[in-house]
Amino acid sequence: MTDLPATPITQDVLTIPRKLPEGGPVNIIGLTRDQLRAALIAAGTPQAQAKMRVGQVWQWVYHWGVRDFAAMTNLAKGYRALLEKTFTIELPQVVTRQISADGTRKYLVRIAGGHEVETVYIPEDGRGTLCISSQVGCTLTCSFCHTGTQKLVRNLTAAEIVGQVMLARDDLGEWPVQGAPKDETRLISNVVLMGMGEPLYNFDNVRDAMKVVMDNEGLTLSRRRITLSTSGVVPEIARTAEEIGCLLAVSFHATTDEVRDRLVPINKRWNIRTLLDALRDYPRLSNSERITFEYVMLKGVNDSDADARRLVRLIAGIPAKINLIPFNEWPGAPYQRSDWDRIEAFADIIYKAGYASPIRTPRGEDIMAACGQLKSATERARKSRAGVIAPPAAQ
Repeated sequence: MTDLPATPITQDVLTIPRKLPEGGPVNIIGLTRDQLRAALIAAGTPQAQAKMRVGQVWQWVYHWGVRDFAAMTNLAKGYRALLEKTFTIELPQVVTRQISADGTRKYLVRIAGGHEVETVYIPEDGRGTLCISSQVGCTLTCSFCHTGTQKLVRNLTAAEIVGQVMLARDDLGEWPVQGAPKDETRLISNVVLMGMGEPLYNFDNVRDAMKVVMDNEGLTLSRRRITLSTSGVVPEIARTAEEIGCLLAVSFHATTDEVRDRLVPINKRWNIRTLLDALRDYPRLSNSERITFEYVMLKGVNDSDADARRLVRLIAGIPAKINLIPFNEWPGAPYQRSDWDRIEAFADIIYKAGYASPIRTPRGEDIMAACGQLKSATERARKSRAGVIAPPAAQ
């Protein structure tokens, strides 16, 4: 494993690649195999060769991490020239990287249009989890979540979602070296769609991106290593099971509709009963072992013994574990973290009822990279700069 510095916050500005002109080459990143095959045929690849060419290009890009068509040496020079003319291999731009004292890495990532999202890598015991974003901002306005205070700008494309995985592998030096002995170590062993945005409000792009990430001849993360977190977009839950099949986490956070309406406003559209009815079939449809219920611990709001007992009754019959998340405070937050003994008492009730109830260790708090803290500082900085340099309004 790459040694991660046990130092206070550090930050460096990385090289920003060029932007493509409008109507320029097609970006290969994020295309599914079927989409890549269609694009290669449209560019002049004979149909009889298309499947083979997809496999060759796919392996160069997603297994070896190659970004230069000229380096794809098992392709004829003329074909490489065709690819160079027609396509590009373009990732989002890493603007800054911050490293927490605990080794957590947070990337500020620039995408088309100059917008930014954040991606977080959390190392643990020789492996690590990459938390990726699916939208610029968020439309859900969950009252305890810092990300929810940033308005939704747009959905990320499949390329921008897959690109977050690839740029993190770049930074960690995880691409295999040709000719070297095979290394089974996976620094990015898990991917969680728990960054900025609601993944199920960007379903098609998330699905296509995960097809690329799960492909066994490229990035090769199994569906059991990918967890999609939703606040409860009920109509897309069965579709997620059928078309993605990854593990599912649900931002639950309350045991009554009155409290959940306040914490997770989407509950006003699909309440707790409706959500739980949709979740009961998910493990069977997706062949997943269980659903994870995410539950942020808010002092005096949702952390009583009565809440714990009610939670157990609500999820009865659903194969599940409950992740208890100490609230990660942020400037101006309207809540406080539950006391530790209160969190432990809550966990004990759930555990004695037969459910795993791990308490999540906060990570990356010193760089605002912990759960619920993600929000692009650059948007605020841009507004601040604009306020300083904007010309005075006409009189």
